[in-house]
Amino acid sequence: MKKKLFKLLAKLNKIIFPSFSKSKLEISKAKKWQMAIIGWRYFVTKNSL
Repeated sequence: MKKKLFKLLAKLNKIIFPSFSKSKLEISKAKKWQMAIIGWRYFVTKNSL
């Protein structure tokens, strides 16, 4: 059940949130809101695997 929820969240993240790797964002120059999105996407991806 938990894994299915995180897989659904991962699909929604892919649709809703921007991909910072495509725009070649440097982590050291990222703003706080960008770091929050990166952290959230990492958390969801880690738990969906």
